[in-house]
Amino acid sequence: MTHGCVNPSFTLESQGISDLGNIYYNFLEPALVEASLKRGEGTLGQGGTLLVSTGKHTGRSPKDKFVVRTPSVDENIWWDNNGAMEPEKFDVLYADILEHMKGGDYFVQDLFGGADASQRLDVRVVTELAWHGLFIRHLLRRPELDELEDFVPEFTIINCPSFKADPERHGCRSETVITMNFDKKLILIAGTEYAGENKKSVFSLLNYLLPDKGIMPMHCSANHAPGNPVDTAIFFGLSGTGKTTLSADPARVLIGDDEHGWSDRGTFNFEGGCYAKTINLSAEAEPEIFETTKKFGTVIENMVFDPHTKELDFKDDSLTANMRCAYPLEYISNASQSALGGHPKNIIMLTCDAFGVLPPISRLTPAQAMYHFLSGFTSKVAGTERGVTEPEPTFSTCFGAPFMPRRPEVYGNLLRDKIAKHGATCWLVNTGWTGGAYGTGSRMPIKATRALLTAALDGSLNKAVFRKDPNFGFDVPVSVDGVADILLDPRRTWDNPEAYDRQAEKLVTMFSENFAQYEDHIDEDVRAAAIG
Repeated sequence: MTHGCVNPSFTLESQGISDLGNIYYNFLEPALVEASLKRGEGTLGQGGTLLVSTGKHTGRSPKDKFVVRTPSVDENIWWDNNGAMEPEKFDVLYADILEHMKGGDYFVQDLFGGADASQRLDVRVVTELAWHGLFIRHLLRRPELDELEDFVPEFTIINCPSFKADPERHGCRSETVITMNFDKKLILIAGTEYAGENKKSVFSLLNYLLPDKGIMPMHCSANHAPGNPVDTAIFFGLSGTGKTTLSADPARVLIGDDEHGWSDRGTFNFEGGCYAKTINLSAEAEPEIFETTKKFGTVIENMVFDPHTKELDFKDDSLTANMRCAYPLEYISNASQSALGGHPKNIIMLTCDAFGVLPPISRLTPAQAMYHFLSGFTSKVAGTERGVTEPEPTFSTCFGAPFMPRRPEVYGNLLRDKIAKHGATCWLVNTGWTGGAYGTGSRMPIKATRALLTAALDGSLNKAVFRKDPNFGFDVPVSVDGVADILLDPRRTWDNPEAYDRQAEKLVTMFSENFAQYEDHIDEDVRAAAIG
């Protein structure tokens, strides 16, 4: 039986998905919360939030992601980074999932990926869980009612957590599978309740499709100066490096917190909401995000709470360190209504340095910016992927390798060309450790990071006196108002300077060894900017 609003010419049955039970099309937030509670999927929290658990999968499963190896994409996919699934195996998987779905109730959301109407991707998301429908309704962009009447999706995502894949039969690695078929315009997700797989699948799609249009897809947050979208800043970084926290600056207008495109018209958000980590979240440090945890319909994932009062425990990571909340963008008071910005004036590359070597901020030349973009040095933070329990140094090219279907140089060249055409000042910001490595040192003070970013964005930092870092070759400010001078020189923050030198030498070697894979694909100026 069909419920809700849908284009009558493009129902699930017209897509060959038949013999289901109840199908709930494009339910709004109150109905989705109600359905989730009625089905026992979650608990009603303070303010009407929805408290849910994602079971054994509390983070993404990147090793279970696949692209179907069809002739139309074979030469374009970065196969070293993307698992390949044979078309015949995909067909068997799809048929088995459709058979598994028969008789079950499903929730359908017809949504947009992209705030720029001329570049958006129309996506249908079919979910077994009502709260997954609520989650993706927050995270993607929501059509008006009249737009649903003739909505025809370009791609369809089917998410069925109760289906367990068979590696031998389906050509995957485990009972969990996330696979993308560009020819059939289908994404199948099974064997995991972690909702982040939904949104990251759309991001991966756009990362493949947009470069052919000359658009740079970016794993970044973005904001702009009040009343001045021309003064736009973007913040590259992996989960846990501070993209959401640092872009949600009350003194600036938030464009978005995670995924954006850079076209000839400027910057645009792919999403309609935010997916913020909540571990150690506080009203003092991050008031806007903290307030969303008491607003109606916010999805609270994997957080410990008092069973009587429903009060959240932001310090208890016994379920996972990757506890999160998902909410619509308009829950942030200074969020942009259009989710559009100008060409970036400042580009911030966030890194969580677990070695305690990098300074809190450094200015990069365009060649250095491409070098660090391709390197993508950071630390995987506990909980964002299965098996990661403490910060783990890694190189994730383009600050988003798990979501990059194409080779890194495709994105690196797009970034280089757009910086050259539109101009931008590039900064590397370390939100990781200082005074020693992880386990010895301490996290970079967020107040210092905010002060440095404010100076970078208002232009005053460019007027500072800079020194050349002897290990990495970039410019580091010697003194900045509101920041202790010692913090700007990480060697001075260590009790044993010689130990710092050894650690820095180790990190330089890691950079050099990692970058060797790109040297045959880059220009001479970027090679010259290489470290080591």
